[in-house]
Amino acid sequence: MFRTRAAALASVAAVGVLLLSACGGNDANDAGASASSSASGAGELSFQNGTARQNNAPANTGDLSPDAAPAVAAKKPVARKWVQLSAGRAGQLDPVVVNGAGFTLYRFDKDTADPSKSNCSGECATTWPPYLVARGGKVFLDGIDKSAIGFIERDGAFQVTIGGWPVYLFSKDTKAGDTNGQGVGGTWFGVTPDGEKAGGGQSGGGAGASVDPQASPASSATFFQGPNFADPSQGVAGPGCRNVRFSGSLQVSGALKIWDGPDCTGNVKVVSGNVQDLSAIGFGTVKSVRFLG
Repeated sequence: MFRTRAAALASVAAVGVLLLSACGGNDANDAGASASSSASGAGELSFQNGTARQNNAPANTGDLSPDAAPAVAAKKPVARKWVQLSAGRAGQLDPVVVNGAGFTLYRFDKDTADPSKSNCSGECATTWPPYLVARGGKVFLDGIDKSAIGFIERDGAFQVTIGGWPVYLFSKDTKAGDTNGQGVGGTWFGVTPDGEKAGGGQSGGGAGASVDPQASPASSATFFQGPNFADPSQGVAGPGCRNVRFSGSLQVSGALKIWDGPDCTGNVKVVSGNVQDLSAIGFGTVKSVRFLG
């Protein structure tokens, strides 16, 4: 009888532990991202080798859906029916992971990979839309090892992780192959197929990286009021000297000359490629520009 009663007490204790475990849950941060790299329910997702096209994914869905473009996704989180992770090249980043539409995926140094956790929420997540796949969705792997891929729960869906790092798009990447987010704030970098920083963690649009006069001439540029491509912005194009209003940062493909005085007067510097902080290259004030072409 004593053994029977002891067994019954042990059984009750075990049930109590299970109930406590079930009620505990995970405390999510403001963005709703779990601290676990193997998110509960991620088993609902299916993996397929090859690209979405090779697997006959419907057109205008998943990464190719109009609302999945970075600038659009920034307005509202988009959980895609499918995502494609491809080991590819974008700009000077090789290798770097791009999605099914060719947009660069980024990692954030202030996140953690072990355990996987996002520390980008609110305004941060507007600038850097989390890369989400819907429950029951598909993941197409194009040159990416499945063992490097994980997920954290977020916004009712799953944010993809690579090498444990949550990944994001950049709202100011406007076309496939853009790498405007590389090196922003010294904490954002394209992500490699194994979760490392693409480009060796160098700032492709960074402070001292854009003074090569041998680059191809640019025909247009965008100047931003704040560093790290913070709006408002002004687009500039056309022949001759052009006066500009903003001096925070610069997006340009190719080389151009900038002056710290109006009408192309004063100190001059040749820059090529994006500059995330113009003051860091000695040009806290840019008043005018001339394209070299």
